[in-house]
Amino acid sequence: MLHIVNGGSTATTLKLTKIKGEIFSFKDTLINGPAPATQNRSEWRGVRIQHLTDTYGLERNECEEEFLRQEAALRSAVNHDEVVLWFEHDLFCQLNLLYLLDSFSQTDLKKTCLSLINIGTFPGRKDFRGLGELNPDELASLFPKREKVTQSKLELAAKAWQAFRSPNPTAIELLLHSDTSELPFLATAFAAHLRRFPSTANGLGQLEQTGLQLIADGCGKFGEMFPKFIAAEKTYGLGDAQLWTTLFNLSNGNEPLLTITNAPATVALQPGMIKRASFKLTKAGQSVLAGKDDFVKLNGMDQWLGGVHLFGKEKMWRWHDPVGRLAFVDSTSASSGA
Repeated sequence: MLHIVNGGSTATTLKLTKIKGEIFSFKDTLINGPAPATQNRSEWRGVRIQHLTDTYGLERNECEEEFLRQEAALRSAVNHDEVVLWFEHDLFCQLNLLYLLDSFSQTDLKKTCLSLINIGTFPGRKDFRGLGELNPDELASLFPKREKVTQSKLELAAKAWQAFRSPNPTAIELLLHSDTSELPFLATAFAAHLRRFPSTANGLGQLEQTGLQLIADGCGKFGEMFPKFIAAEKTYGLGDAQLWTTLFNLSNGNEPLLTITNAPATVALQPGMIKRASFKLTKAGQSVLAGKDDFVKLNGMDQWLGGVHLFGKEKMWRWHDPVGRLAFVDSTSASSGA
C-alpha cells in the first residue's frame, strides 16, 4: 500500500499510526508560480524547479532530486495493491490533488485500487484547517472512511487541472458552471482562486487586499498577522512562506505599497523573520487600499496564476467583483468602482 500525503506534517503523524504501507509526501506548491499547459514532463519540471528555487531559496540540485523522487513514486503506484491520497479542502491542497488525479487518469493502474480521503471538517475540531493538525488516532480514524476514486472523479480532475493551466482563466469559470460534485471542495477552491486576480477596483487580489487591510488595522508584525490572515482566508490554505511572498511583492516596484523592517530584503522567508519582521503601509499603499489608486497602474505586474501570466500594465485579466466574474480589461483605464 502507498499513501500520498500533502506535506511533511501529515506524513510524520501517519507514521505514528498502525496503518501499514509506504508514505510519500507531495511537496510542490502549485498554488503559486507558473503552471503552464505543457505536456512535456521535463519542461514542466524545469519551470517548477525554477520557481521553487527563486521563491523559497531551495538548492536546485536538491529540488530536482525531489521532483525525480516524486515522479518515481507515482510510477511505482502500479506496484501496490492500493494507493491512498490524503487531502483536505483548501485551494493549496486541492490543486496538488488535481495534479495527482490528472496524472493517475493518464496511467494504466492495472489492478491497483486508487482511494481518496478528502475532508473539510473533523468531529470535535470547530476550526478545522487541515490533516496536519490531527493526532495519530484522529488521523487513523479517517482510513476506514476512504472512498474509491471512480472514473468520473478522474475525468473531472483532468478537466479541472486543464482549466487551471489554461492561459485563458475563463476556462475555470466554464468549469464552475458544470457539475463538480464528484470533488466537493473544487468549486469553492476555484472560486477563491479567481478572486486572486487583480481587482478592477484597485488592482489588488484577495490575498493582497486582506494583507494590507490587516496592516492598516494595526496588525503590523508578521508574527501576529499570520494567524489572523489564516483565520480570515481559510479557503486558500497558505503557509507562512506563501504569505511572506505575497507581502514581499507589495514592498517592491515604482510605488511600493508597504515597507518591511527588521528583515533582509529577500523573497525567501528566512529563519526568525516571522518573529522580527514588521510592515507599514506607504502613502501609495493607503491610497490603493482606499480605492483611490490602482496597484497595476502604479507598478505593473509579473505574476503567474496557474497558466495565466499577468504581465505589464495594460490589458490583462481582472476580477470584477460587482458581477462576480473575470473581465479582460485595459488596466490603464481601470478605476475604482469600475
